[in-house]
Amino acid sequence: MPDRSESDSRKLLRRLRDVLGTQSKGQDRLDRITHLIADSMRTEVCSIYLFRDAETLELCATEGLRPEAVHKTRMKLGEGLVGRVARTNSAVNTANAPAEKGFRYMPETGEEIYSSFLGVPIQRVGEKLGVLVVQSKTERSYSDDEVYALEVVAMVLAEMTELGAFTSDDEGMRALHRQPAMFRGSTGQEGSAEGHVWLHEPRVVVTNPVADDPLLEIDRIRDAVGQLRVSINDLLEAQSLDKDQVQVLEAYRMFANSRGWLRRMEEDIMRGLSAEAAVEKEQSAARARMEKVEDPYLRERLSDLDDLSNRLLRLLTGQGQDTGAEMPDNPVLVARNIGPAELLEFGRKLKGVVLEEGSVGSHAAIVARALAIPLVIHAGRITSEALNGDHILVDGDQGIVHLRPEETVARAFRDKIAMQAEAQKRYAGLRDLPAQTKCGKTISLHMNAGLMADLPSLEGSGAEGVGLFRTELQFLVRNKMPRRAELAQLYARVMDASKGRRVAFRTLDIGSDKVLPYMKPNDEPNPAMGWRAIRVGLDKPGVLRMQVQALIRAANGRPLTIMFPFITEMTEFQMARSHVLREVHREKSMGHPVPASIEIGAMMETPSLAYAPDAFFELADFISIGGNDLKQFFFAADRENERVRRRYDTLNFSFLGFLEQIVTRCSAKGTPISFCGEDAGRPVEALAFAAIGLRSLSMRPASVGPVKALLRRVDLDEARAVIDDARQRGEQSARPALMNWLSNLPE
Repeated sequence: MPDRSESDSRKLLRRLRDVLGTQSKGQDRLDRITHLIADSMRTEVCSIYLFRDAETLELCATEGLRPEAVHKTRMKLGEGLVGRVARTNSAVNTANAPAEKGFRYMPETGEEIYSSFLGVPIQRVGEKLGVLVVQSKTERSYSDDEVYALEVVAMVLAEMTELGAFTSDDEGMRALHRQPAMFRGSTGQEGSAEGHVWLHEPRVVVTNPVADDPLLEIDRIRDAVGQLRVSINDLLEAQSLDKDQVQVLEAYRMFANSRGWLRRMEEDIMRGLSAEAAVEKEQSAARARMEKVEDPYLRERLSDLDDLSNRLLRLLTGQGQDTGAEMPDNPVLVARNIGPAELLEFGRKLKGVVLEEGSVGSHAAIVARALAIPLVIHAGRITSEALNGDHILVDGDQGIVHLRPEETVARAFRDKIAMQAEAQKRYAGLRDLPAQTKCGKTISLHMNAGLMADLPSLEGSGAEGVGLFRTELQFLVRNKMPRRAELAQLYARVMDASKGRRVAFRTLDIGSDKVLPYMKPNDEPNPAMGWRAIRVGLDKPGVLRMQVQALIRAANGRPLTIMFPFITEMTEFQMARSHVLREVHREKSMGHPVPASIEIGAMMETPSLAYAPDAFFELADFISIGGNDLKQFFFAADRENERVRRRYDTLNFSFLGFLEQIVTRCSAKGTPISFCGEDAGRPVEALAFAAIGLRSLSMRPASVGPVKALLRRVDLDEARAVIDDARQRGEQSARPALMNWLSNLPE
């Protein structure tokens, strides 16, 4: 690489830094920058195109094109050569732009006289901001040095957006981390919260993209890479790593020792970038390559490089380490993803949680439900936009997040929270009253739980007991299998806290989206229908027996209720039940106390179990309909897939009729039946379930009050008549008729 090119590059960046350091409006800076770049690169044209929304680029500044085209010329992502640069995140360099495939002629710009075209993306760590373009009349391809130099300039422009260098009232680059932003995700846990952002992994902000002393910066990058290599070697020498952790760290070590990676960053520094900016330039390039790679193994390796770059940035800046930052008041955790153990460490200090990834059945979602914390998942790119302390509103009911909201939005949101709080006060007055309908029928309302922290809600919610205690959380939050004695102590504390109320312990429900950190995951094409729940228990009977023994010892002579998840046929239930009876006999023979009574039930989560022989319904002490899974299998709609999971109505007559068949079979054999799941806690759905004969429902604690309040207002015979009438009229769902009927009921 010629020294003259390096010198020119650093010279251009210093001039650029001087322009950025002046006190002027954002548009003035943009105009001066385009003039500076065109002059330095000896081109007739330099233009900056910026994203106005996710799909639209706008000409925001130019030297050489017609000034009247600024803020008038727009194009869609992928449209024309500029749109191609933005879509592919890669440079376009051509001597004859009009002859290029996809070229778009924009007469208002006057660019028809320019033949050569060089465009590079303006991006920051995967965040697309715009396109930087130079053009000349002479037909020529730009040299590698010129392309490289323009990419370095684009990198600095992207970094400066982080610091608000191009902010203006209505034009120029958007002010990152200053404007209101709304993110539409999905509901992980219902509820609303207002607070301040607490980032799980705060993003590194580069404040010095241009370096004065390249040799000093090279010393800094070499020293930081050396520290990185030592830290990875230290981690690899740890004795407690599993095979997967070792594989990830080996990939880290390979990249950290890559001469090419360090050489490219040193070349970026010699061009004029600081050490931090050089790391981010290579990180952005890796992100761009990641988007084009289809091979999952290669994508994972590029993701390793992305994580490694973040580690290196934190070493260089000291950000993200122990910087003494304090958790803000009313913290709302914002993260790409988070494990259940980490979330539990924060506990009830959090007002809400927002994740870029996650799923409705993920470990984090399970913990959030247990802690009754509003959770929004799939809030794409929020970790790139949010900063610690930002004002944030979390609407878990709608799956919407407002970041730095305008006052009108915040006021409306507070009104909603106030109304919900007022309603909760009314529900509190019903706490000690039964869920008895106008026609004299009583519905048993129970709560779902999974942590000791849930149990205080049993008293306050008015629930009669725990219809589902998820035992897998104690397995998920540990890095090794819990011991029997530990589980027995926990289950005993749960029974103590319930104060004699019935607690239905569901045995370990893992697999599908709940993989134990110390159990090798299975690469299954459809894990929801794969090796999970009772299938794991029966194939690994030692784990099942250990858990059953812990439950029996926890009961210590008290009544015990156990139910098995994901039973699909009678044989599975018989085998699981025999394990329990065998362990009871074994404990008794050893002189240990055994439960005063024991109920052994099954969760009906697949349609197949509804058609089991009569002998199954006679054998089971009770059946709990697992509504979340049963609904997804009935409609063939994956509940992890946002495109389809809300497509089908629970009150669709095909599903409602199927539930009626189950109720009828259980009634004929005298088998107690309950409904457990999200739908049980929705008042209208709960009303419909009660109307078709379900007399026991289990839901999250916060739903008990609203469901009880509605049930006490209605006559189930009338509700059943409304449902039957709508079915006879050929309607697809009972919902419209029920909603209309409820709207005319007296308060």
